[in-house]
Amino acid sequence: KLLFSFLLTMRVQIEFKKVVVSDYRFLLTGGTSLDEPPAKPAEWIPDRFWLELFKLGKTDEKYQVIQNSFPEEIKAWKKIYDSTDPMRILQDENQKPASMNEFGSFQELLVLRCARPDRVLPAILHYVAASMGEKFVKPPPFDIAGSYSDSSNVAPLIFILSPGSDPSSALNMFANEKGKDINSLSLGQGQGPKAEKLMEDAFHVGGWVLLQNCHLFASWMPKLDKILEQLDPRQVNSDFRLWLTSYPSDKFPVAILQNSVKITNEAPQGLRANLIGSYLMDPINNEDFFERCLAPEAFKRLLYSLCFFHAVIQERRLFGPLGWNIPYEFTQNDLRISARQLRMFLDESPDEVQFKAINYLAGECNYGGRVTEKQDRRLLMVLLADYYCEGTLEEGYALCAEHPEFEIPPPASHEDTLVNIRNMPLVVPPGIYGFHENANLTREQGETYAMMESLLLTVGQASAGGGGSSMEELIGQVADDILHRTPQAWNLASVQAKYPTMYEESMNTVLIQELTRFNNLNKVITSSLKDIQKAIKGLLLMSEDLEQVFHSIFNGKTPAMWLAASYPSLKPLGGYTNDLIERLKFFQNWIDRGIPIMFWISGIYFTQAFTTGASQNFARKYTIPIDTLTFDFEMPKDQEPMEKPANGVYTYGVFLEGCKWNWETWELTESDPKVLYTPVPMIWIVPCKKTELRKFPSYECPLYKVSTRKGVLSTTGHSTNFVMPIRLNSSTPESHWVKRGVAMLTSLDS
Repeated sequence: KLLFSFLLTMRVQIEFKKVVVSDYRFLLTGGTSLDEPPAKPAEWIPDRFWLELFKLGKTDEKYQVIQNSFPEEIKAWKKIYDSTDPMRILQDENQKPASMNEFGSFQELLVLRCARPDRVLPAILHYVAASMGEKFVKPPPFDIAGSYSDSSNVAPLIFILSPGSDPSSALNMFANEKGKDINSLSLGQGQGPKAEKLMEDAFHVGGWVLLQNCHLFASWMPKLDKILEQLDPRQVNSDFRLWLTSYPSDKFPVAILQNSVKITNEAPQGLRANLIGSYLMDPINNEDFFERCLAPEAFKRLLYSLCFFHAVIQERRLFGPLGWNIPYEFTQNDLRISARQLRMFLDESPDEVQFKAINYLAGECNYGGRVTEKQDRRLLMVLLADYYCEGTLEEGYALCAEHPEFEIPPPASHEDTLVNIRNMPLVVPPGIYGFHENANLTREQGETYAMMESLLLTVGQASAGGGGSSMEELIGQVADDILHRTPQAWNLASVQAKYPTMYEESMNTVLIQELTRFNNLNKVITSSLKDIQKAIKGLLLMSEDLEQVFHSIFNGKTPAMWLAASYPSLKPLGGYTNDLIERLKFFQNWIDRGIPIMFWISGIYFTQAFTTGASQNFARKYTIPIDTLTFDFEMPKDQEPMEKPANGVYTYGVFLEGCKWNWETWELTESDPKVLYTPVPMIWIVPCKKTELRKFPSYECPLYKVSTRKGVLSTTGHSTNFVMPIRLNSSTPESHWVKRGVAMLTSLDS
């Protein structure tokens, strides 16, 4: 809803020349310049902040003064960076940097995007309210009656679903008010004829039909489109209404969307709203179910704990990959069946709670049945262990060790329990969900960037930058720059002669495989850029793929055509180009100077082939079957070795998310405020027999290529994202880091 209001505001502001298009594009993209910024004047400044501020200066000369005067105004900038409300300081005449004195409210938004992207959405809310009025930021109430009055017998009403929202109960209540029966059907394979029959019958008698989950039956939607197109309002009963529910889907027919009334109702967010919703659902709101258990005290305490767990796993989804690698659709049915099983087990054994059984059924079956990813399954069971345990039966048990004020309330009536829940704070700290305070920053930044991505899809491609250059000129310059910086493809035959396939040295094979992949990527990039240059000069027809590359370059995005032939990357075009050139330099050094002492693991295209090569070398050296081996991991205090290890490989270039490395105690420790990613020491990956694996206090930390964390299985059987688990020194229990969402990444997003 905010997205729509802001889009409307920007269309008006641009039309009336109050906002320059190049400024708006910067807000959405963060700049498209490929130039390298000067050195940062202070260590506390995040790389992305400094880079985007530099790119802002490239869009118009008036913004260059910010970076030029940054060292003199560094105290004011530090205050902005540390503030909980940075926009207030940016707008305060007495506190803001002098270099911003002439800036308007929209230009302040651009600076805020650079300095504190996590606070952009609240600032946009204020900007829309100030520009258009308060009513544009206050979401309208969920009004089925109003939507119904706008509809007709040939125009369907579509509920656009969001996670956790279910409009069916509100619709049933409205139908009862109108004295109507609803014939509902959940769509899926083979349900087409049934849906057609329901509608056919309702056309004549003026009935209401509800077709749920249209996104699950995309193949039938064109048929529905045709049926609706052929409807004659004079031949269909005027009381007939067709109600549809669907998640957003690119397969949904545009004609139905254009001719329908759209309704959306986002589920209430927050722990309190979630708990209230759970206690008001069947069977928990049923007095007989709630009060008649044979072990009433244990039941009420464990039920509250279960509902709290349900709320926590739902809310973790808002934190993106930090919460869950895959955002699972946990539903009230999962809670419903778990609550009934809890009651059943307590009725059968009121004197002794069967914790093993209820943990298994709720964790592995009811909720776990949805969870497909190994790391997510580990997280689910770790979380549940805090809520289904002996401690929950004790008075004053804290549901979160960091926040002991959140405890299980004393067993009471259903109404009293609801009163207790309603007294909870509306906003709870991220520690309740198992996170560090920084998780809020990660979530809010993610929300900002997601909204900007969505807005970018609505922007026309005709507008160019602020320097007066045309779109074609800008893209031509970028293409020239990348082509000049990209080295020639390697001559594989000459490299093969220098590094032949050897039984004793698998790394030679790894090198040739890597060079082959990079040559292929290089070919895709250079050929597409040369074609772009020809198309700009009118020497070549612009194909659909080439047009996509053209627009991606203009938006500062890495083109999909390149990514299809590339290693995983979330970097913008400038960051991707710099990263690729660094990778090519690493392999050129390998070719020129021999096998490196330390490998830049982040620069390797297919990381699993590299680790397999390390295993093969060890297996062949000691004539051990490779399937009996695993990896051990050490962090040598000497971080700059002068020679290769006897076994295994030294690797560097990995980052930690969710915590940091303590260089004094040499183990994992909590993150510093506002620092989301930190470098990891050099890791010595040592192959060893599975039976000889060292035991030490550690956290088995998953290593991913990019921050989305989820991947798909490739044809080799490896995930496109997950690399391997790495055991890191930790005196803190492993469950703590699992709840924190701690992982390592080979590549950052900027």
